[in-house]
Amino acid sequence: MKNFKFLLFAFITFNAFAQQEPNLARYKSADEKLKIWLKYCNELLDADEYLKLINASEKGVLLAQNKPAYLSKFYFLKGFGYEFNNNQYKEATSNYEISLSYAQKAKHLKSIASNCMRLNYMYYSLNEIKKRDNLILYIKKIIDTTKNIKTQATLNGSLGEYYLSYYDYETFIGYQLTAINYKKKLPKDVANIENIGISYCQIGSAYAKMKQYNKALEYLNYGKPNVKTSPYVSAFLCNYYLQCFVPLRNRDSIKKYYNLIYTYPSAKDSLFLNLSFANRSLSEYYINERQISKAYSYAQKAVSLGKKSADDEILMEAETAMGRVLYEKGEYQKAIETLKKASVNALTYDKESFVTINKKLSQSYAALGQWKEAYHYNEIYSKYSDEVMEQSAKQSIANAEARYQNKTKIQEIKNLSTENAIKNIQIQDAKQQRIFLISGIALVCIIGLLLFKQNQSRKKTNLKLQVLNQELDEANKIKARFFSILNHDLRSPISNLIHFLHLQKENPELIDEETASRMQQKITIGAENLLSSMEDILLWSKGQMENFKPQFRQTEIAVLFEETKNHFSSIENIEIIFENPENIILKTDENYLKTIIRNLTGNAIKALDKTQNAKIVWKAWQENQKKYLSITDNGPGGTQEKFKALYNDSEVIGIKSGLGLHLIRDLATAINCKIEVCSKPNIGTTFTIIFK
Repeated sequence: MKNFKFLLFAFITFNAFAQQEPNLARYKSADEKLKIWLKYCNELLDADEYLKLINASEKGVLLAQNKPAYLSKFYFLKGFGYEFNNNQYKEATSNYEISLSYAQKAKHLKSIASNCMRLNYMYYSLNEIKKRDNLILYIKKIIDTTKNIKTQATLNGSLGEYYLSYYDYETFIGYQLTAINYKKKLPKDVANIENIGISYCQIGSAYAKMKQYNKALEYLNYGKPNVKTSPYVSAFLCNYYLQCFVPLRNRDSIKKYYNLIYTYPSAKDSLFLNLSFANRSLSEYYINERQISKAYSYAQKAVSLGKKSADDEILMEAETAMGRVLYEKGEYQKAIETLKKASVNALTYDKESFVTINKKLSQSYAALGQWKEAYHYNEIYSKYSDEVMEQSAKQSIANAEARYQNKTKIQEIKNLSTENAIKNIQIQDAKQQRIFLISGIALVCIIGLLLFKQNQSRKKTNLKLQVLNQELDEANKIKARFFSILNHDLRSPISNLIHFLHLQKENPELIDEETASRMQQKITIGAENLLSSMEDILLWSKGQMENFKPQFRQTEIAVLFEETKNHFSSIENIEIIFENPENIILKTDENYLKTIIRNLTGNAIKALDKTQNAKIVWKAWQENQKKYLSITDNGPGGTQEKFKALYNDSEVIGIKSGLGLHLIRDLATAINCKIEVCSKPNIGTTFTIIFK
């Protein structure tokens, strides 16, 4: 029995539960529908629902439309369903060929390899020799060009199967060992471990075909630990052991593995196939032992089980065994009938069985005195027997050549040992010269390394100096910022205070007693607020000098508005209004925001210097999950050019003009704010602070 179906186990998982067809209406996109339907088809495959798989795959083809990757998968599954639904090989082949063409369009290497493997077996089963030979050339081309381990493992195994069908056992074993090496590089999951075991078992079976039974047992023992988790493969393994122990006449081992096969559960077709194989082996054993009655009993079982397996090859082998038994029993006519049925597909499946069938047919006709027929079948027997003997002879010659080559190599080794002794002396001299050269090179390398180290050290020092210079530059910028802040927040209140004192000293007659009292009180409050602001700014400055970064915390806008109101309490002729109906609370740096508010208020006051009924309105509100602050004045307004410093880094405003819009921009950026300005000539200006 050939090994093609045996290898297929790596791609099948058995599942006793039928799967529920998914409702595709629940899924919107075409890709979702395809993924779900492909999963459903694979579940049908796992459950051996081959008829359902054919229909479901056909629907998958309609869903896939112009998507080659999915079309390839659905056609492959459809072919698989046909192959295992009563061996409909022609339909299976047609679908595998279509699947391969789509896999080539999609450049899907895994699908290409799977289709090549199945087509190799299909062409063999249908005796499509030319197509199979062309496929093998294509497989070799892929192997020569790809580095994909999975593909190499699959296709090397498939090439081995090809050469096995031509009884080229040596080439088969070479490809199969290559496939094993690639499989060992793949993840060590259950399926791959079993694949490795299967390959070892196939090599063992090949050695059994070459009648090298001890070598066969060696490889079967390699494979045994890898397939122990699979009853399906273990049953095949038992039959391969029987292939070895029957010709070795090891009765205890024959009995052990024959009984063991009956303990393994399996799918019906593989169960009948394995049991037919086992009973045929027992029939052959008892024929060789000249116990014809027992041989006949086991041959009957083999034929009956072979018919149930629906496998033409296993039935052919069982009928061949039965033909031998009938001949030995002297029932020549029955032997002829049975052997003729077996011969129909024998040449396709197994040339050795075909040789045995024609030999027994010739002998049976001779026993009946029908010499013409006996001569005809003897001619066929002689022709194909010579081919089988040629293959066997090739193997024997190869083994003899190997033994001869070993002897000659031993003598060559002795001759080489003498030459090596002379060369060792020359090598010793060369070693001393090499030591001097290496020492010189090492000295040069050390000097180069020292220079390299020195250069690296200099680079590190330069980098440190650059970092220090950057830190110094940053410190200077921080200092400049604080001087600007101090200039803006303190200069204006102090200027107002000094202005009033000059007015009181130089023009006392302009101030009546009531106004003087009122202004005195206002100066006192302003001075107190100024002192409070100075303390506030200085404390903030002390905490920020080393690390000028915002400290975010929950801040009530009402508090900031109150402090701003107090800070500018000395301002007259300008009405400052604060609107905060929602009592807004922000997570921000209080000092940064306070500085921005003071600066914008100071700028607005300057803008209103010559405006009648001057008014400044501060607002705080929340809208669309964002929080806003705005300041609006009814001053003369201005153009966008005037406010360019808010948006352009290259614009700089000097200290004399206040903190400067550039610093407002920097502080706002630091606390994740955005400032927008809208200014209309003769109407006023509005600055809006947007908190991200």
